[in-house]
Amino acid sequence: QVQLVESGGGLVQAGGSLRLSCAASGRSFSDYVMGWFRQAPGKDREFVSAISWTGFSTQYADSVRGRFTISRDNAKNTVYLQMNSLKPEDTAVYYCARHSRRTRWSAVSSLNDYDYWGQGTQVTVSS
Repeated sequence: QVQLVESGGGLVQAGGSLRLSCAASGRSFSDYVMGWFRQAPGKDREFVSAISWTGFSTQYADSVRGRFTISRDNAKNTVYLQMNSLKPEDTAVYYCARHSRRTRWSAVSSLNDYDYWGQGTQVTVSS
């Protein structure tokens, strides 16, 4: 059984920074792509970023590229999302998720290819 627990959300002013963490339980964390997604009120859940099982490959949504950085520590079974230069439009519940296929770097931005999800952490950016 895999459990994902996000933390690090909160209220921040525009231009500020937050660092989200996602701690994973269960085996084989280091074999899977991990992703971050977000959902704003009244909107669909959307892809934010993904990182390969080794950490060597990353992908970002256009809206966050250059401002957000994803990383992982396989020794700690944890994936991070460093968010800088935050904007009010970044306000959302942020979710981490584990890709459904081991050691597979494909369709990493597709929600349907992730099978385990955390409960989410709220990020609110005030203007």
